[in-house]
Amino acid sequence: MSTPYSTSGAVPVSYDRGAQDTGLRIKRVETFCTPLIGFVRVTAEDGTTGWGQVSTYNSDLTCEILHRQVAPWALGRGMGALEEVIAEIPLREHKFPGTYLRRAMAGLDTAVWDWRGKQAGKPVAALLGGSAGEIRAYASSMRRDITPEAEAERMLRLRDQHGFDAFKVRVGAECGQDRDEWVGRTEAIIPAIRTAMGPEAALLVDGNSGFSPARAIEVGRMLEANGYEHFEEPCPYWEQEQTAEVTRALNIDVAGGEQDCDLQHWKRMIANRVVDIIQPDILYLGGMIRSMEVARMGHAAGLPCTPHAANLSLVTLFTMHLLRAVPNPGRYLEFSIEGDDYYPWQRELFLTDPYQITEGKARVSDEPGWGIEINPEWLAKSTYKSSEAA
Repeated sequence: MSTPYSTSGAVPVSYDRGAQDTGLRIKRVETFCTPLIGFVRVTAEDGTTGWGQVSTYNSDLTCEILHRQVAPWALGRGMGALEEVIAEIPLREHKFPGTYLRRAMAGLDTAVWDWRGKQAGKPVAALLGGSAGEIRAYASSMRRDITPEAEAERMLRLRDQHGFDAFKVRVGAECGQDRDEWVGRTEAIIPAIRTAMGPEAALLVDGNSGFSPARAIEVGRMLEANGYEHFEEPCPYWEQEQTAEVTRALNIDVAGGEQDCDLQHWKRMIANRVVDIIQPDILYLGGMIRSMEVARMGHAAGLPCTPHAANLSLVTLFTMHLLRAVPNPGRYLEFSIEGDDYYPWQRELFLTDPYQITEGKARVSDEPGWGIEINPEWLAKSTYKSSEAA
């Protein structure tokens, strides 16, 4: 096994292997990446494999961290010991508490879950206590450079083509400090989408940390007057007290948490009722194990879980499996509606498309693991690196 880097100069502490650290062990961890996306393959000592993914964006950096600060703690460990390993890595790498380590951990976690599902002949959702099946989806816009009229037009088209009955648009400017994308856009888009979609549609907005509490409450009142049901990340996400002030002032559900990768932040957020809906991102947070933990904490507090899944890499598929398994699923799955003009790197990632929407619903198949195959042609063009147990 490779010796993990020591940040203190001391010899790394050896593990006391737990009861689950038996059976087939992790022999190899490989990454296939571009700067935008990185896939991970784990191989057991018998040659069986599983596929996962680190988080998107700067994925080449994340894959380097995986090889340097995650794989060394996992190589030689049992596939059944993933829960122990995922709990141990933040302790062993305690000087690196931020997002990149968690994004790298997610690659290991999700690849081992795929391996486990393939070995059991079951989808990951079933291993987590759920099942294959349908999930209601909402059409999620990622754009602010679009007029209210054009946004309404494409939402109507998606409704007619795929049966969506829930829709999310963007308000304010991202981390905008009360500035709008252009003057008056927020005031225009809120009623425009309601008028276009009719009274029965479920409507959501995302503020992306754009507002002060006072402005967020003002926007929230407009949302309430137009029958919206979900106001996401109204204030800077790192200012939990600001978001809590908005949550207390409004009747509309306030949602948040996508950026939070520290379980202590999650404990405080849930205990202090900062939001009405929790939104962990599986790949930002560190994988399925940690995301299920956050969902269970939310469930104990009576909060629904509607995870963040803002592109059609594997994060949306992981989220589909999680929603079929958690005890407190939210009302819908986030489903990005952006195509080649916005996310050209999403093209031809998989041999078959896991993201067919029928009557407004996505479906978790009963195929083992994640139920997908990464496109070999894409892999052949990626940057490859491997870490292997001695």
